Amino acid sequence: MDYPVEKSYGAWIGILLGIFIFGFTFWGIDYSLGPSQQTLRTALLIPAYVFLAVYIILIVGALSMGYRTESNHLAIKWGLRTIRVPWSDINEIIKVTGKSNLFSILGASWPGYMIGLYSIKGLGPARMYATHPQKGFIYLKTERGFFGITPQDQTLIGEIAQRSGKEITIVNMDQVPVEVKGKSMQEDNFYRLLFWLNLIFIAVFTVYLGLFYPGSGAPRLVILLLVLAIALFFFNIGNAGRLYQFSSQGGYILLLVGIAVTGIFLILSLSEISL
Repeated sequence: MDYPVEKSYGAWIGILLGIFIFGFTFWGIDYSLGPSQQTLRTALLIPAYVFLAVYIILIVGALSMGYRTESNHLAIKWGLRTIRVPWSDINEIIKVTGKSNLFSILGASWPGYMIGLYSIKGLGPARMYATHPQKGFIYLKTERGFFGITPQDQTLIGEIAQRSGKEITIVNMDQVPVEVKGKSMQEDNFYRLLFWLNLIFIAVFTVYLGLFYPGSGAPRLVILLLVLAIALFFFNIGNAGRLYQFSSQGGYILLLVGIAVTGIFLILSLSEISL
């Protein structure tokens, strides 16, 4: 029997973000760098195409993700890959409720989508194939690894328990002590402030260039500064989230670096456009 994932707009959010981010990146690189700067242009385009290829795989996975029960195993479908977990290999079934503190070890996420290897503070690691795990998910400990899934139809957990012969354990993460669960960066006001300051600086930079760059006679490399600022932002937020789990100060520093670099790029643009 097929079980779709919990309803989410994650795939469409990812598509829109990808069109904006990669569309602007490729346009900005092509616009800013002419034939005389071919070496730099190639050096920037190669990683951009690599990230685009990875991003397309993530989007395909988001569009095709789902679960299926068969006579001898649970199948987790993601993209072109299907993970089959025999019923006899399932050791524990945990229904996780409440807000979990998850951070990426090697994965990707945005609103409505989470894929890859994550650590769940207070529970352990899991390979997430989920949409809204922050609201709750099914945590499976098996001989094939630990998995986190979010089916739309919650009767799936009952079928898994019946076929595997295991009991269902319920864990409410809201009742787990902070000493075990850890502090979530989403609940850290200073971290959130730095995150939003990064976004505000990039938004101000974008609006400023949109208003004053056209017809200013400033060099085209000014546009490349915005491309680099956006790329740095997405690089930093992923790594800041990981680093925060081991050192909150380290997460703060990465976000502060993003603010500082964007600020420097903005000042450079101001000087070029105003001259």
